[in-house]
Amino acid sequence: MSPQTETKASVGFKAGVKDYKLTYYTPEYQTKDTDILAAFRVTPQPGVPPEEAGAAVAAESSTGTWTTVWTDGLTSLDRYKGRCYGIEPVAGEESQFIAYVAYPLDLFEEGSVTNMFTSIVGNVFGFKALRALRLEDLRIPPAYSKTFQGPPHGIQVERDKLNKYGRPLLGCTIKPKLGLSAKNYGRAVYECLRGGLDFT
Repeated sequence: MSPQTETKASVGFKAGVKDYKLTYYTPEYQTKDTDILAAFRVTPQPGVPPEEAGAAVAAESSTGTWTTVWTDGLTSLDRYKGRCYGIEPVAGEESQFIAYVAYPLDLFEEGSVTNMFTSIVGNVFGFKALRALRLEDLRIPPAYSKTFQGPPHGIQVERDKLNKYGRPLLGCTIKPKLGLSAKNYGRAVYECLRGGLDFT
């Protein structure tokens, strides 16, 4: 059996959670026409002030992390960071707030919905300072939406391929997504199409 050893923290660095409010809560910020604006319904954990919870959402969905990292000094965080610029209580809900967050366009890859949503609604939803979080609204500025190429063809081409006109097109995703044999997957697709769906 090996002897027990004592581990000591290094001198000069204190590990721990950052106070997000100091950097990411900016109520004086004037939003720009080019900012992506998000409204999150936030339910903080007991003892977490709403401003801290809103700032944490802005941080964790943009440039922040729970502690100081040396790479923070390699870029202009002020240019790229999300900013919680407002907090409002939700009427009739004692511990819920709307946190308004502005994101600069430079934070996102042009023409990539995936990149934008991965940042804004990615791992922030598992953040421990929050009991609950929901994206309520999102404003995408024209400067960004113009970078999306759109589909390679329009709805008329889809209708022509399916020979379906004058009604909504209906589709579904087969569940479970994984684990079905090819035979059972085919059976599920067949039953969906037989039941009136246009595509699966």
